[in-house]
Amino acid sequence: TGGAVAVITGRAIADIDRIFPDIRLPVAGQHGVERRTHGGDVRRHLFPMELLDEARLALRALVARHPGLLLEDKGLSLALHYRQVPRLASYAHRVMRQLQVRIGTGFCVQMGKRVVELKPAGRDKGVAIREFMDEVPFAGRRPVFIGDDVTDEHGFEVVNAYGGLSIKVGRGTTRARRQLASVRAVRDWLAHDSTLLTIQRLGAETVTS
Repeated sequence: TGGAVAVITGRAIADIDRIFPDIRLPVAGQHGVERRTHGGDVRRHLFPMELLDEARLALRALVARHPGLLLEDKGLSLALHYRQVPRLASYAHRVMRQLQVRIGTGFCVQMGKRVVELKPAGRDKGVAIREFMDEVPFAGRRPVFIGDDVTDEHGFEVVNAYGGLSIKVGRGTTRARRQLASVRAVRDWLAHDSTLLTIQRLGAETVTS
């Protein structure tokens, strides 16, 4: 792909570098709130940090009162995980919506798999893909995007608009044009010679974690 491989993720860039310590890939982290270009420049979306600090304090107090709820502080966004206590799902979503109203329209609530996140508004995986597609070595290519979460739907929509290949992993309604059953199915698909030829023909490959 001539270096046109990027990670589009809800995780922070620092987390991706820990997962892949031997290679520094272009990354859109925290749903595009931060992004590392192919050239290595890191760009972060500007927003009123003091408002996020207010939400951070409130969520720390919340998880202290409710064992099983986990706060993932990504620095530029806050994710409340309820995987260990699914009975608190509606409560977690309600709290995050209330916090978003309190700190204002500069922030939005992002839903995921047993997680709800508070992040700066106007940024998502689709926006991040558009930004990569305007830059070398992605420009002029057709994207291939693989994802398994609700947050990937923004990316599927953009990839479809570019005439690329969008792939949803797992069941469920999706904007993706193709679905694979599992992570193992993705690995098997990537291992096929025909897949490599398809990627070479299309150009850029964009992979979400």
